[in-house]
Amino acid sequence: MCVNSGNGHAPLEQSPGYVLRPYHGREDHRPMAAVRLGCAERDRIDARSVVEGLPTAAEIAEASAKLDDPSEYQALVEHNGAVVGYSTIRRWQERDGTWLYLHRGYLLPEHRGQGIGSAMLSWAEDRIRALVQQHGTARTAVLGANAMASQQDATALLLDAGYRRVFSLVELELADLRQLPDVRPLPPGIRVGAVDPSSYRAAWKTVVDSYAEGSFTQRWTFESFLATADPTCWRAAWDRDDMAGVALCSVRRQDGTVGEVEELSVRRESRRLRLGRALLLDGLRCLREHGAETARLYTGTANPHRSYDLYESVGFRRQNEYVRHRKPVSV
Repeated sequence: MCVNSGNGHAPLEQSPGYVLRPYHGREDHRPMAAVRLGCAERDRIDARSVVEGLPTAAEIAEASAKLDDPSEYQALVEHNGAVVGYSTIRRWQERDGTWLYLHRGYLLPEHRGQGIGSAMLSWAEDRIRALVQQHGTARTAVLGANAMASQQDATALLLDAGYRRVFSLVELELADLRQLPDVRPLPPGIRVGAVDPSSYRAAWKTVVDSYAEGSFTQRWTFESFLATADPTCWRAAWDRDDMAGVALCSVRRQDGTVGEVEELSVRRESRRLRLGRALLLDGLRCLREHGAETARLYTGTANPHRSYDLYESVGFRRQNEYVRHRKPVSV
């Protein structure tokens, strides 16, 4: 299904009144945000989620600008001239060399059950196949798609199309940062403190090394780390002169009352020393001092280091589950 030639509008033959068209730019951001808002009740979207909440038009504009080519990586569905859904494609390389082409579709509930979602899925897969050929990544590329556990319509669509679940993330919330447990004493020779610029590379390496044995993890360059650095509430633990672990925490730009624990990593040789708990609590206290009232984080359900137990012991509680699905690319 091609929407990037001619006038770009491809009528959906089995659904009169519907057309699929390319992303046009700034004029589309507000209707795209309206689609997300219109899906919220049906899909039980958590507006405060740090994984996938309810983006504003400005945030959709920012995300679109990060795509390789927004007009080639996004398509919108119109019904009688009004935007009722859209699809977006992103891609990145994972640590094992796999190129993941991730597509995500959003469709207003009143327009579901008419084959529109299937048409959007077909557009995304066709477009990804073309991109794979263009990029020369056929040997290492896979199709990917996300769906929250609460998004029953999207999950059913993906499973019917041959996708399989490969992993999931659970988002947790600490509802009140005023209620934090005490920090237990650390072993001699270990200290926890702020991360200054001279330690940025060590902090990045600590996080990257923690994913060395993880599957489906994205490659993270030091340049990417620096580009998003917000070190106000970063905390590190040192075992004498060596960095043993980090907690990268930040106050959400979209909502200053919400803090996020973006990473909590402790080196293998320093585990079982209570460093994770000490780092987490120090980071949470810093978030509280900078105006956050609650905190969010997410972790893999199959995390081998039992971080889920740590987070619950501090007071975090489960909010939602985000499931990644995959399917081979047939070019």
